[in-house]
Amino acid sequence: MTLDTHFFEEMESRIPKGKIRTRFAPSPTGYMHVGNLRTALYTWLIARHSGGTFILRIEDTDQGRLVEGATDVIYRTMAECGLTHDEGPDVGGPVGPYIQSERRDLYGKYAHLLVEKGAAYYCFCEKTESEEDSGNFDRDADPCRSLSPAEIQANLDAGRPYVIRQRIPQTGSTTFHDVSFGEITVENKTLDDQVLLKRDGLPTYNFANVVDDHLMGITHVVRGSEYLSSAPKYNLLYEAFGWEIPTYVHCSPVMRDQHNKMSKRHGDPSYEDLIAQGYLTSAVLNYVALLGWSPKGERSEQEIFSLEELVDAFEIAGISKSPAIFDIAKLDYFNATYLRALSPEDFSKVAEPYIRQTVKNPAIDVAAVAALLQARCEKLTEIPEKVDFFDQIPDYDAAFFTNKKSKTNPEVSREMLEAAIPALESLQNWTQEAVHSCLIALAESLGVKNATLMWPVRIAAAGKLVTPGGAVELCWILGQEETLRRLRAGLEKLRA
Repeated sequence: MTLDTHFFEEMESRIPKGKIRTRFAPSPTGYMHVGNLRTALYTWLIARHSGGTFILRIEDTDQGRLVEGATDVIYRTMAECGLTHDEGPDVGGPVGPYIQSERRDLYGKYAHLLVEKGAAYYCFCEKTESEEDSGNFDRDADPCRSLSPAEIQANLDAGRPYVIRQRIPQTGSTTFHDVSFGEITVENKTLDDQVLLKRDGLPTYNFANVVDDHLMGITHVVRGSEYLSSAPKYNLLYEAFGWEIPTYVHCSPVMRDQHNKMSKRHGDPSYEDLIAQGYLTSAVLNYVALLGWSPKGERSEQEIFSLEELVDAFEIAGISKSPAIFDIAKLDYFNATYLRALSPEDFSKVAEPYIRQTVKNPAIDVAAVAALLQARCEKLTEIPEKVDFFDQIPDYDAAFFTNKKSKTNPEVSREMLEAAIPALESLQNWTQEAVHSCLIALAESLGVKNATLMWPVRIAAAGKLVTPGGAVELCWILGQEETLRRLRAGLEKLRA
């Protein structure tokens, strides 16, 4: 087979030089799990920290695993997280296309180039597709490895289906360097002659990655540590082509405990799940950044990072080779910190959909309710249950009126409500300040501590032992008419 050397020269001439170039190359096979998000974030941060180029590439050569709509999930997640790409399927660039299935014709040419260089061979053996992709392959037993040129040509002329396999040296060793794991050497005899090009003409994941990374000028390859075992074969491919080997950054897995990796099958959350569970994107990103990376120098004790601060602080030397355990309680802490740091206006905006799940009454001021919640919730999904009483007071027990700390019991609470109802009825202007002044003055005139009056008023107004905000805030938000109706109902409960 005659190869067009001009084609390969043209492809080489397109490769950008002189800057760090990284890529996030997800497969559209479903949700964006936490490990995927971390890879995307680290890859983006390496590029942004150095003023380099960040590329989005869609790896869809494994057609059997594709999930409809998964590519949209990738775009949406990247956009929500602020991980903007400089080149990709939707924005173009100098080394496109950026979808692997659209690059199909490339891989065959490079596979055949490897055959010509002696670094790959045609395999005509009858093997199943799954066997082609597995590592369970004994190259010594494969007669195709030693076919003569005439035998190969005869098989090709006869139209026999084939795969192209990498020809791994049978002796010696291969050494590669990883940022986190250092130098690793493996004996070549332990490596299998992996399939590069399948019968259908599509490349395997491992081959397409190497070809695309080179042709796109990728300088730093970030991926999971499960690919460490494939790195020697990648090196041999780069060397066979005569290409420069990129910097490898293998990230250890994200674990749900000491022994188990995070897995959707075991109910572990994806990025979308976490957002649906009430976590802010900024908090998730901050926490994920610290799953396997730690800042150095003056920032070594810092935990809370904006995306801009992460760009400034991120260095690949801070990536750990130790597995990171995903601690949901720690994420709760991060999320609570981010919620409290929002401006009142921004918190009200993100809280409103959750407030309106249970507070349907348009007369209730969402901003006023949000002000009560900002310092009192760790996740947005906690909000509906905390504020449901604004629409409808629950059927509560009269025992709620008894509180030792506030020095209340049914008799004391009854006296407090009997005094509070006419006092609140007399208010001409129903403002938070007016309600506060009224109740504080009433407690003083009754000769009781503020809590002794406020407890039964709050219980009657909300029907809950725990509420966001105290009696004054709740009465003000409920309005004079509804507050008095609830206090009278509470008084009847105590008199029953």
